[in-house]
Amino acid sequence: MTTILCYNKNMTIFYMLYNKLYVNITNACSCACVFCIRNNSPSVGSADSLWLEYEPDFSEIKQAFDAVSLEGVAEITFCGYGEPMERADLVIQTAEYIKKKCALPVRLNTNGLVKLINPDFDVKRLVVFDFVSISLNAPDEEAYLRVTNPRFGAGSYRAMLDFALEAKKVTAVGFTAVDVIGEENLQKCEAFAASMEIPLRVRHFVQNNDSYD
Repeated sequence: MTTILCYNKNMTIFYMLYNKLYVNITNACSCACVFCIRNNSPSVGSADSLWLEYEPDFSEIKQAFDAVSLEGVAEITFCGYGEPMERADLVIQTAEYIKKKCALPVRLNTNGLVKLINPDFDVKRLVVFDFVSISLNAPDEEAYLRVTNPRFGAGSYRAMLDFALEAKKVTAVGFTAVDVIGEENLQKCEAFAASMEIPLRVRHFVQNNDSYD
C-alpha cells in the first residue's frame, strides 16, 4: 500500500486501504459525529496522517493522482478526514479527471449536506459518480442531531434526505449507518431506508485505523 504525498509536504491526498484508493482533499466537515474515527487516530490504512497542512488545489491533486499506481485498485472513493463536498466543485472536477484517466468505478462518501454548505450546487453533477454513499445514522431528526452534531442544526436531517432523493435520480445511491447507534435504531434505519427505496449498509464502529470505509 502506498501513501502519495503532496509535493514536499508530509500530506496525504491519496491513500490505499485494502484494494481501494481513497481521496483526501479536505479536513473541513459540517458535522462532528460522536463516532468519527478522527477522534481516535490521525491515520487510516497506509496513511501516516490524514490531517492536511493546507487544502491542495486541483493541480496538486492531478499531480498526486498521476503518480499513483492503479494496479490492484478496485475502486476510487472520495473519503478522507473531512466531508468531501465542503469542496464540491473541486470534487466534481477531480472525479471527472479520474474518469478520463481510468475506467475504475468512482464513489463518493458524503454526509448529504451539500445543499446547506453550497445552496447553488447542482445535484445533477453527481452523474460523474458510479455510486454515492450517504450517512443516514439515525431514524429521525432528534437522534440525528444527537449523534452527528451538524453545524446547521435543525433542518439538517431533512436536507440530507432531500439530497438522497435528488441524487438517486442521477446515479446509484445508498445509505450507511454505524452500528454504535444500537440495534433498535439500526432496525428503524433499515425500515426508513426501505421506505425511501434506498439500500442501507451497516458500518462497524472503528476504534483504530485497521479498517475504514
